[in-house]
This record gives sequence, structure tokens and C-alpha cells, in this order.
Amino acid sequence: MMSFVVLAVGILFLLLLIIKFKINTFIALIFTSALVGIGLGMKLDQIPNAIQNGIGSSLGELAIVFGFGAVLGRLVADAGGAYRIAHTLIAKFGKKRVQLAIMVAAFIIGIALFFEVGMVLLIPIVFAIALEASVPLLYLGIPMAAALSVTHGFLPPHPAPTAISGALGANPGTVLVYGLIVAIPAAIIAGPVFTKLAQKFAPDAFVIKHELTAFGEQKKFVLNETPSFGISVLTSLFPVLMMGITTVYTIIFNDGQPFKKPTGFDAFITMIGNPVAAMIISLVFALWAMGWHQGRKTTDMMTTVEEAVKSIAMLLLIIGGGAAFKQILIDGGISGQISALFIHSAISPLLLAWIITVVLRVALGSATVAALTAAGLVQPLMVASNVNPALMVLVIGAGSLAASHVNDAGFWMFKEYFDLNVKQTLLIWTVLETIIAVVGLVMVLLMSLFV
Repeated sequence: MMSFVVLAVGILFLLLLIIKFKINTFIALIFTSALVGIGLGMKLDQIPNAIQNGIGSSLGELAIVFGFGAVLGRLVADAGGAYRIAHTLIAKFGKKRVQLAIMVAAFIIGIALFFEVGMVLLIPIVFAIALEASVPLLYLGIPMAAALSVTHGFLPPHPAPTAISGALGANPGTVLVYGLIVAIPAAIIAGPVFTKLAQKFAPDAFVIKHELTAFGEQKKFVLNETPSFGISVLTSLFPVLMMGITTVYTIIFNDGQPFKKPTGFDAFITMIGNPVAAMIISLVFALWAMGWHQGRKTTDMMTTVEEAVKSIAMLLLIIGGGAAFKQILIDGGISGQISALFIHSAISPLLLAWIITVVLRVALGSATVAALTAAGLVQPLMVASNVNPALMVLVIGAGSLAASHVNDAGFWMFKEYFDLNVKQTLLIWTVLETIIAVVGLVMVLLMSLFV
């Protein structure tokens, strides 16, 4: 019990530093990580290594993905591409249905993209649409985040559902089909439906903003001088196309599984589907499509690049700080102690898997780590009770999204990108993620009656 007390005190201390004493979030996360490590009885020389490993494992890939994604998004925005997309969507769907259009677009994009990449690419466009439609950013941002989140938790080829499918012996194609049945109602309830409720209990967050810290003030454009809708959408979705091609190819030729030792054309397809490679290729295309092709000078584009990188520098550090906190909790043995609590439980395997994953998610922060840890714990129960492996994958995915809070990188990303304070983020993002988790559980339990 002492470890859980240390965890609770650590989280309260972190909130106190940020909210009460206004300490920088990254610094507060590192301070808290070190103190929690001491409280968990870790050796003093292990604590800095855990912090370093946590930051390194998180930012190794994200540095390129976030950096190039932010630059790509800013290039589209500064060239007027985001304004063109916003104007065209509003004209086609109307202001009343633009929220639905954003959610559908985010869902489609989210199938091929990691959550973080989708967020980076979509935020500038959604911000431009919100300004053009004269609605609060969160009015469109909540459905967007809900759609990206459900694809992250339920649908292969995302890391957690793909890895859990392999661990539990579930067919990824079956998981994808069942996952769509779970994800669509979860996105609707946590998106447009929840937005109406959030406006009532967090009204101060729903204000029309003309400038975001992460992106700066939006420029004014003359429609006829902006890039065409087609090339603007193509540039924005270029990483999606790269990853989508790889996804479809692996489903057709390798049962949805990644190639273990690809050669020839398989290696090429695998390469373009890698998030880092996809962002590099996409940025090269963006420099042409939103830059030289539009008659922009290279020096002007490099100014855009510098501004984009500056805007996400602190966000990257905060995500790294959250990952350091997560690593301290893992190395401190919290996950093993949680598994011991449930080892002799007689609860339904599906419900038990969800509960274990939720507890791990709250304690560890990372949805992927919580899901993979839970999969290892419940595998013997699944085999003994003859539970459908695909349903087990989905119920674990649902639990891995619950109650995102201060030890989750997604929490800080949502807070920073939408210019919210910690209280507003807890009221909106944490509740949104929990709604997805509960709806996901209910849908899986209902499906278990028929499959």
C-alpha cells in the first residue's frame, strides 16, 4: 500500500507545483519523478537513469515526427492552404455540420496515423476552420481528439492493438472489423455529444481564440491567392497516404502483420510507412507544394520552419517529462504490485482485463504500456475461460484510454495545443478519455453476447 500512497502524494505534489506555485510543467515533472523514485525505494543511482531512459524512449521518434509535423502544418497554414481547406469545408458542409465533418476526417486520418502525428497535422487546420466558422476551437477539437483517440486504442495498425493482437493470438483483421463497431459509437458519444455537456460544466474553455501559443496568430488571406483545395489536402494528408499504403499492402500480402525481414519492394513499402520516413518524405513534398510551387522564397519558408520548431520546443520537453514520470513508476515496481492485487480475482475475464488496464493506465500514464502489461496478466485467464481473443484486445484497448491525467503525454499535448489550464484539461480531456473507455467496455460486453 505504501507504493500507492507514494504515487498519490506524488501526483498531488505535481499538481501543487503547477497550479499553486506556477512552476514550469517540465521542471515540475522532473522534480516529481525524482521524489517519487526516492519514495518508491529506488536506488539513488537508478533514478537519473530512469528519467533519462523515459525521456529518450519517448522523444527518440517524436523529435522528428513532431518537429517535421509541426513544420508541415505551419507551411500549409502560412501558404494559405489551411484557410482554403477551412473555407471549402464550411462551404460544402455548412457551419451546422462542420463538427461532424471534422470528426469523420480525423477518424479516417487516425486509422493510418499515430495519435500524436494526427494531432500535430490537424490542429492548424481545425484552428483555421474554427476561426472561419466563428466557433470555439474546442467545439471542433473535442470531436477531433475523440476520433483520433478511438483509432489509437481500438484499431490496428496502431501499436497497442497490434501488439496485443500478437500477444493474445487475435487476428488483426478481426480486431479491425470489431474495433470499428466499438470505435464509431465511442467517437460519437465522446465527441459531439460530450461537447454539449463540456460547454456547460467548463464554459470558460469555450472561447473563440485568434491566437494559440503553439501556432501563433493566424494570418489573413485572399482566397484566390491561396493554394488549391486539392493540393492543400494532398499536402496535409501526405503522411496519411504513405502510412495508409503500407497498411493496405500488409493487410493484402501479409495478413496485416509487419514484415519481419522485408526485402525489395516489401522493404520500400515498409520504409514509407514508418512515421519518421513518412514525415521526411511529406516535408520534402510540402516544401515544394506550399513553398516553391507557390512562388515563396526559401528564406521565407525557413522563417516558417524556425517559428514552427520554436512553438513546439516546450511541448516536446513536457512530453519527455511525462515519459520520465512514467518510467519511474515502471522501474519503481508499481505495475507488478497492481497485478498482485488481481491475481486471484473471480471477476469476468473481460471486465477484469478492463479494470486491470484502467488501474495500470492511471498509475503508469502510457496507454500502450498499460495495455501490453495487462495483456500479459490476463492471457492465462483468457485461455482458461475461452474468451474471444479479438474482444479481449478491444476491452484492454478501452481500459488503456481511461482517466488520462498528469502522467500521460497526451494530457499535456491536449493542454498545450488547446491553450487550457490543468483544471480545464482534467474536466475535458480526462473525462473525454474516460467516456471512450466506458463506452468501449459496454460495446465489448454487448458484442460478447453474440460472438
